[in-house]
Amino acid sequence: MSETVSPAYASLCADIQRFHARQMQLLDSGDAEAWAATFTEDGLFAPPSLPEPVRGRAALAEGVRSAHAELAAEGEVRRHLLTTSAVEAPGAHGSVRVRSYVQVVATRRDEAPRLLLMCVCDDVLVVEDGEWRVRERYVSRDDRP
Repeated sequence: MSETVSPAYASLCADIQRFHARQMQLLDSGDAEAWAATFTEDGLFAPPSLPEPVRGRAALAEGVRSAHAELAAEGEVRRHLLTTSAVEAPGAHGSVRVRSYVQVVATRRDEAPRLLLMCVCDDVLVVEDGEWRVRERYVSRDDRP
């Protein structure tokens, strides 16, 4: 049985896919300010590696700068592969919930890439100034309860 998808929903999904692709490439390149700007000013990022969520663009940018510098010093490159996004229709206030799978692949020079993490990413996205932004992001790891 096939499911009929409206052109508006298909367009929404394509827009969000492009947003996520750009956002992950900004993260992996270490462009901290540009990555942080993909969040709302008070955006929340709750990864399982931190005891408390990170809130606000300044704190988000600092976290990326620090992590990217540490990885560069260790000679490691990380790629975040966000896939299989399930996009809910927009809510009453225009927010969109997206649940995606994320693979984090780590590579050191002259070594084979390795799958570092398998995660689930739950986003609440909103449009600000004509651009998608993350208002909330919660990440869970498959290897932790």
